[in-house]
Amino acid sequence: MQRPDDGTDPNRWRALWVTLVAGFMTLLDVTIVAVALPSMQQGMHASAAAVQWVVSGYALAFALSLVTAGRIGDAFGRRRVFLAALAAFVLFSAAAGAAPGIGLLILARLAQGVAAGCLAPQNSALIQQLFRGAERGRAFGLFGATVGVSSAVGPVVGGLILALAGPEGWRWIFYVNVPVGAVALLLGLRLLPRVEPGGRGRLDPVGVVLLGCGILALMLPLVLAEGGGLTEVWWLFPVGLAVLAAFAGWERRVVRRGGEPLLDPRLLTETRGYATGAGLAALYFVGFSGVWLVFALFFQNGLGYSPLMSGLAVTPFAVGSAVAAAVAGRLVERLGRLLTVCGLVAVMAGLGTTALLLWLAPADRAAWLAVPALLLGGLGSGCVISPNITMTLRDVPVRMAGAAGGALQTGQRLGGAVGTAALPGLFYLTLNATHEDYQEAVALSVGSGVAAMLCALAVAVRDWRRDRPGNGNEGGGEREEGGGCPPEKCHSHTHADQT
Repeated sequence: MQRPDDGTDPNRWRALWVTLVAGFMTLLDVTIVAVALPSMQQGMHASAAAVQWVVSGYALAFALSLVTAGRIGDAFGRRRVFLAALAAFVLFSAAAGAAPGIGLLILARLAQGVAAGCLAPQNSALIQQLFRGAERGRAFGLFGATVGVSSAVGPVVGGLILALAGPEGWRWIFYVNVPVGAVALLLGLRLLPRVEPGGRGRLDPVGVVLLGCGILALMLPLVLAEGGGLTEVWWLFPVGLAVLAAFAGWERRVVRRGGEPLLDPRLLTETRGYATGAGLAALYFVGFSGVWLVFALFFQNGLGYSPLMSGLAVTPFAVGSAVAAAVAGRLVERLGRLLTVCGLVAVMAGLGTTALLLWLAPADRAAWLAVPALLLGGLGSGCVISPNITMTLRDVPVRMAGAAGGALQTGQRLGGAVGTAALPGLFYLTLNATHEDYQEAVALSVGSGVAAMLCALAVAVRDWRRDRPGNGNEGGGEREEGGGCPPEKCHSHTHADQT
């Protein structure tokens, strides 16, 4: 095993905590705002469609920025991009909190989403850069815990802020980012390493346009789903797939000509574990992201819970996810994909049992009875997200780490967009068909999320069977840093990886 002090940055763990705090804020803002939408709508006298853009606009801008921002970090320096994006995120958080009208609030949220999308891929890239061997697995474990817990605790934190801050409390959902972000910015200036970028400082403008248009075409019908977007602009789905196919062809052309692609296609074809991990993450987030909105609708509209009580009802999942993710980061090098398989089985069992309990148990006791099942689901989720991030990115060359991390998170955001459109939509359809039987609606919707996770399980089992422990392929502690792309094929990359 490689010694952690062998050429590594002495401030690496403190620098990691700075990046995790910043990442937690950006991911938390995906879900924390949802519980405050009724307060915003009432306070700003806005329509439901307009206020929905406060959530969906942020998610859309976030997803559009990820890959390009990751490539910019690879080319021009991750520290520089991280600090600039964090400063912008703090600024636009303040602007969102102070917005006098719904139009300016939406604009501030769009800008905030772009800043968050620029910040997110630098987190995983900095882990690639700062850590090696088994330490990298532990660092990705903490990163995975941040991803999982930030989504799960958003409703709790949002409900708590609304309970403490009063009628205009929704503004503090944005203001709270300002002091936390400012402290993280100051610490980042001090602790993040100054490392020369590993790329040639060139971008791929055609690739940027093609990828952006493709993602926009796929996501726009989903973010407009509540207002009828799926039926009105469904034709954007085939358009988006065609544009992404053109993007893939263009990137292969750039590589053949020895250029710097936005997203190197060899990540998918020649980097071991990347394509499998990215696909698994997208499928898992279909179910993982959608169930939180369904739970919020059930507890608040069906059982009459306050936003805070609704958030507290799903806290066992967040607790289990945090604990398991930190432990899983230490186990992934030994167990490999088997850990993800076991985690998926546990999270499906936990959420499936929760769906049955919320359907069949007396409504006044259902939330209490579901606590052990939610805890089991959280423990399973912690063994899915962080190990999958580790196994997906561990063989990625460090010079491509930003773009690779951005593409991985783009898949997660696309999966999340499908889940947050499909599962609440199914919830409302079931309510209409059953004359507002909230218990049946939550059971069917959460069960559909579990079905999406079953697809992720199939991918994980296939990868595990193909690459079992003991055949010399699992574990990454002694792997060549930046491996995955055979040297004889990487003729377009002449720069040494920065570690």
